[in-house]
Amino acid sequence: MASFSGIWVALVTPFNQHSVDFPALKRLAQHLLAAGVDGLVVCGTTGEAAALDKEEQLAVLDAVLTVAPAHQVVMGLAGNNMTATLQMQQAIQQRDIAGVLVPAPYYIRPSQCGLVEYFTTLADASRVPVILYNVPYRTGVTLELDTLRQIARHPQVKAIKECGGNPDVTMALIDDGEIDVLTGEDNLILSTLCLGGTGAISASAHLYPERFVQLVQQVADGDLPAARANFYALLPMIRQMFSFANPAPVKAALAQQGLLRNELRAPMQTAPQALQQQLAVTLAQLQPQGEAVSEIC
Repeated sequence: MASFSGIWVALVTPFNQHSVDFPALKRLAQHLLAAGVDGLVVCGTTGEAAALDKEEQLAVLDAVLTVAPAHQVVMGLAGNNMTATLQMQQAIQQRDIAGVLVPAPYYIRPSQCGLVEYFTTLADASRVPVILYNVPYRTGVTLELDTLRQIARHPQVKAIKECGGNPDVTMALIDDGEIDVLTGEDNLILSTLCLGGTGAISASAHLYPERFVQLVQQVADGDLPAARANFYALLPMIRQMFSFANPAPVKAALAQQGLLRNELRAPMQTAPQALQQQLAVTLAQLQPQGEAVSEIC
């Protein structure tokens, strides 16, 4: 059985006048879990972790853990200073969580051998499962297939969020069967599932999460016509979610649904008005007849 499968939402961090909006954060987590998502990834890219200090990141994790079961919460762990990253890892591991999501060290562009050493050191120190995060367009370095295979042999490495843009790597990792393969590219959720991947860590699944959950079940049931129809209905919204710097479109859409305030931390900017208007149209098309949007902010 897969350790990490289905739809895990890369959770945004709500703000209110520059501070973390903890009530909105907890309501959003409860809303997503009630919709049936398999888990939440806290303080990843979509959570604007780079704009949060370490104390804020831990406070966000603690808040989510008050409303979400530990086995449904993964924490982002990113850095390029090994000592500081290990210290943060130890602080995270004082909590009971499902795992940590670890990208390559950003900016410094280490060699492939350096990447093996980095991930091995963190995996050796981890008491929870490690999910690799291959996202070269943010870190500046690509985890090559041979490197991934070497890291995947570590017993604490259980899964990968694959955003490397190379389908051959994705297929090879799925075929190897050593770790769970989840896509982080939302427009590839259907294809990844059909190839044998276990799921997705998704930003756009904040919106109509039950449709994404349904998509996973449709593929598992072998109902590909229904899965295709569902996915292609979601695809215009998915594309809009990434038509401006993430998570600005996601937060704009969630604000339109009354789930949080449309606020990001500088230098991140809110989505342009034209995009927000387009999102309103798209979300209305996805909304079932008679369903009301709740105002909770």
